[in-house]
Amino acid sequence: MRWQGSAPTKIVMMLPLMAGLLAGCGGAAKNDTFDLSVSSGTVTQAPSFRSRQLLIAEPTALKALDSENIVVRLSGSEVQYLGSSQWSDRLPRMVQSKLVEAFEDTGKLGGVGRPGQGLAIDYQVVTDIRAFEVDTAKNLATIEISVKLLNDKNGTVKAQEVFRSTARVSGSGNANFVKALDNAFASTSREIVAWTLRSL
Repeated sequence: MRWQGSAPTKIVMMLPLMAGLLAGCGGAAKNDTFDLSVSSGTVTQAPSFRSRQLLIAEPTALKALDSENIVVRLSGSEVQYLGSSQWSDRLPRMVQSKLVEAFEDTGKLGGVGRPGQGLAIDYQVVTDIRAFEVDTAKNLATIEISVKLLNDKNGTVKAQEVFRSTARVSGSGNANFVKALDNAFASTSREIVAWTLRSL
């Protein structure tokens, strides 16, 4: 699938490094499947809230990001999916799952879960994935996620912030593109966890 601006772009001329890596709309080639790492980082300075329980809602995202496809940006307005590669699940579900793990690993909370697990929730972490892509012109992975900390008792927003991380792509090939995204996500998830614990 492909979105583009008003002027068509010749990928072969612009991006020789990407030749053969980008998938079109058709084809049934077997895809390599990738997962994301989880990192809560060092949160020893953060206070503990063992009496509080946190719900991690599934992030919202535009349709281009709400799938198993891995997004690469070819220009300011043109994006495409990385050929022969995919995430192990829809990206929003993966991000949700990894954030749950990151919060659990801190040991700072009484409970962390997803909707439907029956927790007596004190706060919700509500997120929107704004960017999760590799910019092939800049050779840079970029992740941007907005976060709201919502008081589940009265529906008010206690705090909100936008987190943005980048990571340089080292080398060519799909695995290096995904590794850069993974590195950027690890940084973003650490920041989200630390910020949330400070904001509770």
